[in-house]
Amino acid sequence: MADIVIVLVLITAAFILGSCPFSLWIGSLRLHKDIRNYGDGNPGAANVFKAGGKWWGVAAVIADIVKGVPFVLLAKWILYLSQPVVYLVAAAAVLGHAYSPFLHFKGGKALAVFAGTLIALSQWDVISYLVIFLLLGFFFIGNDSWIVIFGMTGTLVALLASRADTWEMAFIFGIAVLSVIKQFNGLQVETNKPGRLICWIRSNRKTV
Repeated sequence: MADIVIVLVLITAAFILGSCPFSLWIGSLRLHKDIRNYGDGNPGAANVFKAGGKWWGVAAVIADIVKGVPFVLLAKWILYLSQPVVYLVAAAAVLGHAYSPFLHFKGGKALAVFAGTLIALSQWDVISYLVIFLLLGFFFIGNDSWIVIFGMTGTLVALLASRADTWEMAFIFGIAVLSVIKQFNGLQVETNKPGRLICWIRSNRKTV
């Protein structure tokens, strides 16, 4: 019974911390702006940058990453809870950010919080795959939402090729599905804009 209580407390605490809209608060308190009036309208760190706060944007990204760390760290490395429980705690942190009760169960796209959970889990290879595929998407894809989906899909494929841990795959697949849901509107936007690398090559050809 005590173990169940501990698990429920950790999941609840991870969800509540994840749901704290630090980016929105930073925008309101430091920039005196509602960041939801910028960019894609989400209360995420990207819109702190778009609201005009470069260094506060960096602070917001760090804050969102940190949200995914403490309770996952506690579950895995201090309490040594089972793998399914640890991933449930991690999922709770991500879901808290994506569906914050502070924002009427609306929220950000949760990529930074997801990164925080991976750091807490010490899944450095997964982080490496994600960074590599996001960078490839950044260079070759002109739609930010598709960049995220490409990053998540590439990471899943790389993990399947290297190892196939059931709970790990279930967790990352779940986050990939969440990404599709949260990025859905952006995925519907038709754009002929090429990726950054192609734009850079074209611009340099014109100057030669």
